[in-house]
Amino acid sequence: MADDSITLQDLVAKDPRYPVDAYTFVRQALAYASDTMELDLYEESESQSESPFQSMRERHLTGQQLCEAIRQFALNQFGYMSLIVLKNWGIEQTSCFGDIVYNMIAAGIMKKSEHDQRSHFDNVYDFEEVFHDQFEFCDSFAQRRI
Repeated sequence: MADDSITLQDLVAKDPRYPVDAYTFVRQALAYASDTMELDLYEESESQSESPFQSMRERHLTGQQLCEAIRQFALNQFGYMSLIVLKNWGIEQTSCFGDIVYNMIAAGIMKKSEHDQRSHFDNVYDFEEVFHDQFEFCDSFAQRRI
């Protein structure tokens, strides 16, 4: 993990729009997606003639899927404060997630498929709407419909 921290520090030095915490958060959201959104890192190939190593291929999240995972993860981690935390990190729209992801791709921390495009992160949802307007307070704690 120490090597990743150094790499993240390097990313922040090259692009100071977002702090290390923002990069770490996006990586944690990716892990959250694979754990809770029933997205496996690998899915089995249908071909029986391939070797065991070839029979596993990497499964990939689209930009829109990752934005949804980030939304859910933010609400689970920060609740009603999600919008404030994200804005504090300089993240004000889903395209910022694309900036962070593509910076990590350039650094070799994340991968992209041949179908991925930076534009897939643009205008996925409105922050004010999903983190504020749709937020519901339930019982003795705050909760957002997910």
